[in-house]
Amino acid sequence: MSRLADYLPILDWGRRYSRATLTNDMVAAIIVTIMLIPQSLAYAMLAGLPAEIGLYASILPLVAYAAFGTSRTLAVGPVAVVSLMTASAIGEIAAQGTPAYLAAAMLLAFLSGAMLIAMGLFKLGFVANFLSHPVISGFITASGLLIAAGQLKYLLGIPAGGHTLPQIATGLVENIGSINLPTLAIGTSVLAFLYFVRLRLKRVLVALGLSARMADITTKAGPVAAVAATILAATMLDLGPQGVALVGAIPQGLPVPALPVFDLELIRMLAVPALLISLIGFVESVSVAQTLAAKRRQRIVPDQELIGLGVANIASAISSGYPVTGGFARSVVNFDAGAETPAAGIYTAIGIALATLFLTPLLASLPQATLAATIIVAVLSLVNVAAIRRVWAYSKVDFSAMAATILGTLFVGVEIGVVMGVVLSLLLHLYRTSRPHMAVVGQLSGTEHFRNVERHVVETSPEILSVRVDESLYFANTRYLEDRIAALVAERPQLKHVVLMCSAVNIIDASALESLEEINHRLKDAGITFHLSEVKGPVMDRLKRTHFLECLTGKVFLSQYDALRCLDTTDRPSTR
Repeated sequence: MSRLADYLPILDWGRRYSRATLTNDMVAAIIVTIMLIPQSLAYAMLAGLPAEIGLYASILPLVAYAAFGTSRTLAVGPVAVVSLMTASAIGEIAAQGTPAYLAAAMLLAFLSGAMLIAMGLFKLGFVANFLSHPVISGFITASGLLIAAGQLKYLLGIPAGGHTLPQIATGLVENIGSINLPTLAIGTSVLAFLYFVRLRLKRVLVALGLSARMADITTKAGPVAAVAATILAATMLDLGPQGVALVGAIPQGLPVPALPVFDLELIRMLAVPALLISLIGFVESVSVAQTLAAKRRQRIVPDQELIGLGVANIASAISSGYPVTGGFARSVVNFDAGAETPAAGIYTAIGIALATLFLTPLLASLPQATLAATIIVAVLSLVNVAAIRRVWAYSKVDFSAMAATILGTLFVGVEIGVVMGVVLSLLLHLYRTSRPHMAVVGQLSGTEHFRNVERHVVETSPEILSVRVDESLYFANTRYLEDRIAALVAERPQLKHVVLMCSAVNIIDASALESLEEINHRLKDAGITFHLSEVKGPVMDRLKRTHFLECLTGKVFLSQYDALRCLDTTDRPSTR
């Protein structure tokens, strides 16, 4: 049973489900449902899909994640960044509004789900570590700007397109003369209202005497109020014939589950975007889930999260949806609303299903400008200028990867932007580790501690060169190690011993082993003995499986202090 519960966490928390938990989960579900309905419609439009697809992607995936996910409060569904990546990936393959476009979106969700499940089963969650935080932060910031810019055409009521910032800007400038004033009025009004709701409404309601809980629920219902008000305005003022773009008729009812169409050529074209969506979605979901779990002293299992998100995407694919992942804003709302188990997601799915069955006829008169304003307000919170400043101040190298990601995403393309950031991060890592920090160390007087001679007043011996290398030794830095030791030896004519202090060395690969053998050979020819100190257990275990220790001219010391005490024959060490 416990083994099965590892893959089906619902069997674990479901056995302890109580009436009090039910009440808390239901309250959270109501709040999240209110928030999710306009978001689902908006993000579907962002992905270039019919509005109802957003609702479909908010039903079955939530149930699937509740069964397989390990986070108690993560809210799964359509999110802005994944919607943008979906539009970018499919826009090159099929035209929006066509059956081929929807078929590609379903297949993209299925591929993403299959990749996530495979990564979870084979414990490959570490692959996501190749997406560094500066790259992810830069990508999300750029995506927020790109999404906001792309929604301006709906606020202005003008035709424009493009997947990059220059393309979007060109389209807006070329069509700026055809602004639809009623659309502009609706869009700017909703935008102002939603910003007021987000920034001030809760404080105003609390000041008027409303409880903090009710004020919070009312604030979360702000987008729903905007949707209702603009539907009413569009209907009463008959805005459709005046050029205001409306959502249009939405099919009433739920989709019949069906597998996407598997086309080998289409799979080939969508494989890379599916992988990027999987990795970015997983990184964001896990970071949110871990943050929320830590607040309640809970834990998540990253590899099982891969499976949970994978099954959710498969569920989205077979229910005519598109890729989904854990949403930051929804998850925080779910947490703050008191959700205790993933069952809150199931209740949310039921709420969305009921809305899809009974409320969709009312949404036909919803202005697209309302959804655009909803998206803009949501995504501009993703723009993290403070993170950019922080990375710039801390590390110019990491900032270069972040900047490459931002610029690549804005000016070249979404997938290319991510790839540029990842590739540059790896190249910069290789460059930094290819020239590791190496310090000549000496003994702090009266202690057993050794420190850099250039930073501290230490005691050294002219007969002993103690070198600490602050990096694992592998193929990229072996030549640098050889050259550096050779240079240091050449500066010391009285030298009898070289001690390589390995306290920071976690790995010695085959290339590095050959370099150590070469260093040992060269020092032997020069009449100098080569020693190691403070070698970590796993590294020592691997060295013992080779002939290196037998050929080593010196010894392997437990500590640098032991090495100095054993080797130093001078009466008085020099002070540096």
